[in-house]
Amino acid sequence: MQPGPVTTLDDAAGLVAQLRADATVAEGHVRDITGLGHGLPLLPADVVDRPGWAAAAVTSMAALTSEAQLPAVSRVARAVTARTAGLQVGGVVAYLGGRVLGQYDPFGGPSGDGRLLLVAPNVHAAQHALDVPSTDFGLWVCLHEATHRLQFTAVPWLRGYFAEEVGRFLSITQGTERSAVLDRLPEVLRSVRATGGDSLAIVELLQGPEQRAVLDRLLALTTLLEGHADHVMDAAGPQVVPSVATIRRRFTARRRGGGLVDRVLRALLGVEAKVRQYAVGSAFTGHVVLAAGMDGFNRVWESPETLPTRSELSDPGAWLRRVLG
Repeated sequence: MQPGPVTTLDDAAGLVAQLRADATVAEGHVRDITGLGHGLPLLPADVVDRPGWAAAAVTSMAALTSEAQLPAVSRVARAVTARTAGLQVGGVVAYLGGRVLGQYDPFGGPSGDGRLLLVAPNVHAAQHALDVPSTDFGLWVCLHEATHRLQFTAVPWLRGYFAEEVGRFLSITQGTERSAVLDRLPEVLRSVRATGGDSLAIVELLQGPEQRAVLDRLLALTTLLEGHADHVMDAAGPQVVPSVATIRRRFTARRRGGGLVDRVLRALLGVEAKVRQYAVGSAFTGHVVLAAGMDGFNRVWESPETLPTRSELSDPGAWLRRVLG
């Protein structure tokens, strides 16, 4: 993992203090915008460097997958796959460690009940690359992560539901998995040619019906969470973040940009699919809020049954008809 950008100790200390303050201010704004979390304690954020984020990410991944019942394999196969998986995870963490600005980890912290992380060197680097005011950019990032924290702390069932679905997805085994993959190989190859190697489309084609149903629910949930957070960070408006329009425009261009190697890595790691999630989830949130207000939108948090399906995310009217009547 590459070291962070070069800066002075005073500037680094100032950024850390500013981000900690921004996280508290941001959550107050998010509560006002969303109507979630009033009465809950305002918790601090942890400002970390890149290795600190990487360590937290690995710990969180282990906690999230700890309940999964994985298929039994031989000792030799287990040794080989463990080494391969370790290299893959290490590569993913190293790549993302230089890009993640912040993250709410619902399974992190000393007691495992949640931790908001802000990656100071990445915030610093992105702010300079975008050439936007540092005071505005840090607060804008915090609005997104504070929204994620409230999603999990103000909706009591969400954390358990998410963990159960991930565990269910990882635990599903199929006796004919190898032959099923071979049967679908022509379809996978056609998808590679048609989509330019869309990693999410390929993953979906390799799943059996039961896995695909769980994956659909997980993708719908994560799309909603990311889109809702993106909507909120812009809904705060110029009264809170004066340069919000400029930041959004330049940040969106940055998400889509990068050199050839960077774009290939993002596609392989599913980052391109995640970028699309932001757009689809934000459009769904904006449509429902415009049609039914934030109180109407907040019906999504009543139960797993009121969450939008993947098809409803692209057709918000269908969700409005099903849930609001």
